[in-house]
Amino acid sequence: MISQNTIQEILSRIDILDVVGEFVKLKKRGANYLGVCPFHNEKTPSFTVSPSKEIYKCFGCGKSGNTISFIMEHEKYSYVETLKWLANRYGIEVEETFASAEQREQYQTADSLFIINNFAEQYFSQTLMESEEGRAIGLSYFKERGFREAIIKKFRLGYAPADRSAFAREALAKQYNKELLLKTGLVIERNGTLLDNYRGRVIFPVHNHSGKVMGFGARILKTTEKAPKYINTPENEIYVKSKILYGSYFARTAIEKADECLLVEGYTDVVSLHQAGIENVVASGGTSLTVDQLRLIKKYTNNLTIIYDGDAAGIKAALRGLDLALEESLNVKLVLIPDKEDPDSYVNKVGAGAFTEFIKKNKKDFILFQLESSLNDIGDDPVKKSELVNKIAESISRINKAEDFTKQQDYIKESAAILQIDEAGLHALVNKYIRDKVTAMERKAAGNAQKEQQLPEAALSNYDDATFDLLFKDQLQEKELARILLEYGNRKWDENSLIAQHVFDEIDELELEDPEVNTLVASIKQLLRNHPEQLNDKYFIYNEDKKLSAFAVSLLNHPYEESERWAADFSPNTGYQRDLFKQSFEAFARVISKGNETDLNKYKLISEDRTNQKVESAIQYLKLKKIRRMLLQNQNDMSGTLSEHKFKELHFIHKSLKDMEREITNLLGTVILH
Repeated sequence: MISQNTIQEILSRIDILDVVGEFVKLKKRGANYLGVCPFHNEKTPSFTVSPSKEIYKCFGCGKSGNTISFIMEHEKYSYVETLKWLANRYGIEVEETFASAEQREQYQTADSLFIINNFAEQYFSQTLMESEEGRAIGLSYFKERGFREAIIKKFRLGYAPADRSAFAREALAKQYNKELLLKTGLVIERNGTLLDNYRGRVIFPVHNHSGKVMGFGARILKTTEKAPKYINTPENEIYVKSKILYGSYFARTAIEKADECLLVEGYTDVVSLHQAGIENVVASGGTSLTVDQLRLIKKYTNNLTIIYDGDAAGIKAALRGLDLALEESLNVKLVLIPDKEDPDSYVNKVGAGAFTEFIKKNKKDFILFQLESSLNDIGDDPVKKSELVNKIAESISRINKAEDFTKQQDYIKESAAILQIDEAGLHALVNKYIRDKVTAMERKAAGNAQKEQQLPEAALSNYDDATFDLLFKDQLQEKELARILLEYGNRKWDENSLIAQHVFDEIDELELEDPEVNTLVASIKQLLRNHPEQLNDKYFIYNEDKKLSAFAVSLLNHPYEESERWAADFSPNTGYQRDLFKQSFEAFARVISKGNETDLNKYKLISEDRTNQKVESAIQYLKLKKIRRMLLQNQNDMSGTLSEHKFKELHFIHKSLKDMEREITNLLGTVILH
């Protein structure tokens, strides 16, 4: 974990305009900055950054947050990765804390492996572009594949010389650790001597989603029966094959913008398609898709299109692991390249435009594709048809999330029609697989969870819409008070107390309905007791509790700003107040004409600090809301058959509540009806 000292130093240094401005062109608009939202396609800018509050908000797509959440959302980094990115940007040394010595060792090993891989990437790239052997063999191969130098540099492709220990000698000369070099897979040991593992091969560095080199794929150039075509990095602390998609670092932005991920099989497919301008593409490395890979895709889009060779092996590869994609709620389509081509050769043959058009026209739904291709193989064999029906039902049963119900029903209908079987029967079979899966999960779980007791629904049918709103919806007033606490809680109310303490003194007996407001208020109270010096909106905007942070940001986000000239005393909301405003303005004009500086000071509105007035207003409006709710509830209680004693008791409560209501409305200048 990153130490709290480092986190606090990062938070004290970050500038939201500086960070967001690296990704979005911002223009000053009043107190805020405006730009085109990086999270959705828009022509009219609606993305707003508030430097004073250190938050952003898009009023088009609704996304909002702070500097840290912006990097997490834009770059798809974890919280820790984002902190490290910011620390690196501001030259802050990251101090790590560990629960155990083993964790510390794992972290240090991972960090060392990244350092060695970075050195190796530079070595292989330099050898490819600058050495005679590299240009004659490695670069010639890439150019024969149609790769231009720009794309070679983009993907940082390289070449390992044929010398048995050229890289090993260089790495040892740079004093890299022998054991760690072996762990990277870059070298092997024979009779106590380190030898290059990738000699005579072209190199494809594999990057994680933040651009660090996790490992390498090395392709042989000479045809040899004994040697494998590709050698890949062995699994270690940073290279886990099931969590890797080649090219994801270069494709992530394009995938998000296109709202579609194209999945191919090999390294060269990815490079060729990127060179053709089709950048929303990654490769699985020829393995079955894993849950981790699918979830990596889902960070950027829910739409997955798999492009594989059109031969039998390609079809088989395309179908592996796709049931998992259905469970992850991905919309999976398949495209098979014709004429024994692969994506690499086909895009070079027909060009980017024709390739893109082919993909659009030939996408087939995964389940229906699986069904149609299998039907061609089974013929009239009833046993094989029964097996296929069960296979399709099992696949459809994996689409079991509530939001995917309509999709599941459509699959059942279409599959039954293609199989020429009863739709109700297929529906029952799908449900059986779902039940079996649920039963298996329940058996696996330890113990029996107690069923959650459902509270009886409140009898609300007696209330009309307006009464219901008044009775049961206090969120606006509660959230406004929460916003007041965030913005002004650490300011002085008087010589003896902060605004936050004054608010708590006033509302301590009130029951807050909104759970998010309750959580925030409890956090502020705790902070006020234990660390009052830390009480400010920034503490909550950058809080480690992501829900609390998001709620704080949402409270502070609003598209309008109050004019400093619009003092509450002169807000013309009623006829009386409009007359008062008019009289005051006329008096102000007379003072101006006389040039009397003493009198003029009475009318200086712009510099007036009305913070306490805003706070008191928020408190009183919340109290008023609660009182009116109690009044309505009390009136509802009085409407039934009551004893004389009970009626007198409720009538006394009614009178007391009305007195309280009248007192507050007099303070607020609000007109009430008797």
